[in-house]
Amino acid sequence: MDSVELVKTICRERKIPISKLERDCGFSNGYIRKLKEGKFPSDRLQKIADYLGVSIEYLLTGKEVQNSGHDQEYYKDEETARLAQEMFEDPDMRALFDMKRNMDPERFAIQMRTFKDMYRLEHPEEFPEDN
Repeated sequence: MDSVELVKTICRERKIPISKLERDCGFSNGYIRKLKEGKFPSDRLQKIADYLGVSIEYLLTGKEVQNSGHDQEYYKDEETARLAQEMFEDPDMRALFDMKRNMDPERFAIQMRTFKDMYRLEHPEEFPEDN
């Protein structure tokens, strides 16, 4: 399977429209289709890999590079590993993380207050001090 087909497969499995991947990565509409012709610079392949949370090697070969067996030591604890996996698998979680990294801190804080207020309204039992 070539890189284009692999990207399409990953997007299909994660229910990510190709047009969204192109838009979010800053590519023109139909760019992925051009990859089939081999017309892509490595920095664009890197953007796609970063967006999908995979390595360039995986997009080129379909196989992850084997590391030196340090997986158990990579994450501080099981909870961190679980959160990382959840973020990897959930495009909305990844988007929220990207927003945190890329938004103006004050604007992000306003958005987070809105999310927290909405959550409080939906789950008042978790905030007895507010009652």
